[in-house]
Amino acid sequence: MTKHLELYKCEVCGNIVQVMNEGFGELVCCNKPMTLLKPHSKDEEKMEKHVPFFTQDNKIQIGSELHPATVEHHIDFIQTVTEDKMRVLTTFLHPTEEPVSNIYEEDEHFKAFEYCNIHGLWVNEK
Repeated sequence: MTKHLELYKCEVCGNIVQVMNEGFGELVCCNKPMTLLKPHSKDEEKMEKHVPFFTQDNKIQIGSELHPATVEHHIDFIQTVTEDKMRVLTTFLHPTEEPVSNIYEEDEHFKAFEYCNIHGLWVNEK
C-alpha cells in the first residue's frame, strides 16, 4: 500500500513521483516497479553536505557547509511538510542554483526534505 506523500523513483528513467492519495497496487514506470525513497537522517554519514539545516534568517540550507551545485552533483528540490501533512511546500532548483530555500514558517513544526541527484533523499525536523 502506498502512503500519503511517499516518494518513488524509477531506476530506469529517473522519474520521481509523490503519492497524493494512498492506495493499493504497485507503482510502475518503464515496465518495472518503482523504488520507495526512504530518507536518510542527520545520524548518517555524509550528513554535513546533505541534511537540511534551519538558519537564523528563516531559511533552509542544504548542508552545514553548502552542498555542491554542479550539473554532476546537485540538489533537485527542497520540500517542507507540516506535522499534520496538510501543507507541502516545494522549491525546485536548477543544478547550479545555491541549495537554499525560504519556504518555511518560523513557529511551525515540520520536516524538511531534500533530494540529491547522487545521494538520494534526506530529512531533518524542526
